Amino acid sequence: MSEKHLKNELRRQALAVRDAMSAEERIEASLQVDAIGASEIAVEPGMIVSGFWPIRSEVDIRPLMFSLREKGARLCLPAVVDRTKIVFRELVRGVPMVDTGFGTAGPGPDAQILDPDLMLVPLAAFDRAGHRIGYGAGHYDRAIARLHEKGIEPHLIGVAFDVQEVERVPNQGHDVALAAILTERGLRAMPETGDE
Repeated sequence: MSEKHLKNELRRQALAVRDAMSAEERIEASLQVDAIGASEIAVEPGMIVSGFWPIRSEVDIRPLMFSLREKGARLCLPAVVDRTKIVFRELVRGVPMVDTGFGTAGPGPDAQILDPDLMLVPLAAFDRAGHRIGYGAGHYDRAIARLHEKGIEPHLIGVAFDVQEVERVPNQGHDVALAAILTERGLRAMPETGDE
């Protein structure tokens, strides 16, 4: 099986397990993610943190984002532009939310574009080495590559439910390893190299 087909199968399996969680399980786990993240993720006043509005059965990190705002973070959310590119628009209190692509919502095109210092990254599956499988479009990989081209090295924290862990994610050259994974069981730092 090719790496692409293996990734597709791992994505399908991990999302099926996530989808099988009851609404109550997802709510409880999301609240635990908020409590752990709010306690263990260090932010400095003015630090730019990108999050995401949950889609389908994703972990709901909105409480965590607002906890980080209380610690002084500036928040932003991804918006898909030109079908292939993510920009990060500032999320401020009271801003109207619009469709920002890929089934999610965020601030409209008038919002300020920010470059995140810390990214809370959605994912379909992850492994113990910090490799992730996204939803298949490559939006985050390209967004992170663009930040690297600008000399910005955001701290990458994948956020998921613990049931989304798989034994091994095939790692391709363009894939960027996460610095940490946050689930309802804790914040786990990943190996420095991202390889096992």
